[in-house]
Amino acid sequence: MSRKLDGKVALITGSGRGIGRSIALKLASEGARIVINDLDLEPANETVELIRAAGGQAVTCIGSVTAPDFAERFIGTAVNEFKGLDIIVNNAGYTWDAVVQKMTDEQWYAMLDCHLTAPFRILRAAQPVIRSLDKAEAAAGQRVVRKVVNISSVAGLFGNAGQANYSAAKAGIVGMTQTLAKEWGRMNVTVNCVAYGFIKTRLTVSAAGASTANIEGREIKVGVNPDLMAMMERSIPMGRGGTPDEAAGAVYLFCIPESDYVSGQTLMCSGGLTGI
Repeated sequence: MSRKLDGKVALITGSGRGIGRSIALKLASEGARIVINDLDLEPANETVELIRAAGGQAVTCIGSVTAPDFAERFIGTAVNEFKGLDIIVNNAGYTWDAVVQKMTDEQWYAMLDCHLTAPFRILRAAQPVIRSLDKAEAAAGQRVVRKVVNISSVAGLFGNAGQANYSAAKAGIVGMTQTLAKEWGRMNVTVNCVAYGFIKTRLTVSAAGASTANIEGREIKVGVNPDLMAMMERSIPMGRGGTPDEAAGAVYLFCIPESDYVSGQTLMCSGGLTGI
């Protein structure tokens, strides 16, 4: 029995761990060949090995999505290794919080660079490749639908105290999604967005301030205060935070043929939470 994504080439930023890894494993399980990206080689290789062990195909493209040359390297990896480009998931990200009066320019621009400028550059670099493939397919009488899934957040839809930078970037990605849906529809590309609520990952499950993550040379405090976490989960209609695999499922919905006529949409994956 054929799988829904057999032969497709999927690029996923931040896919060495957490939600990104779950997305990669899910798409690979349906036959997609995956370009894995992470800041660090070790987790990226771990994801590749998991995919290969299950009979799939995957390669790595290591580095920061904010690097000036990253977008071209990322797209080039897909074209050089797999001779195609079908799905792009702009997933990489983290938070660096402060109330506005204490937020530095560095914090502000770090969030915009990671969550908004990096996806813009990746999609800009992908456009000539997609246009060329689409023209060749049209000339051959073929119609191939490609997929872009951008990742936003409930913070981008409703705002969140202490996250002016992150919320602004995540609101921006919604606007970019809607714009590219209009620009790229003629190339048979759907462009959609998934806005996550509280998903339990390494960046959220640690006690607030108890641990840090080294992100592009910065030691960023990660985690959520346990009392705050409990309060957050009580506010979720389903009574709990989501898992990375559940988060991946929402992205998967936008990658399969059943969503070929859905574009410009933002899907909340939040356990029923409709505000903050």
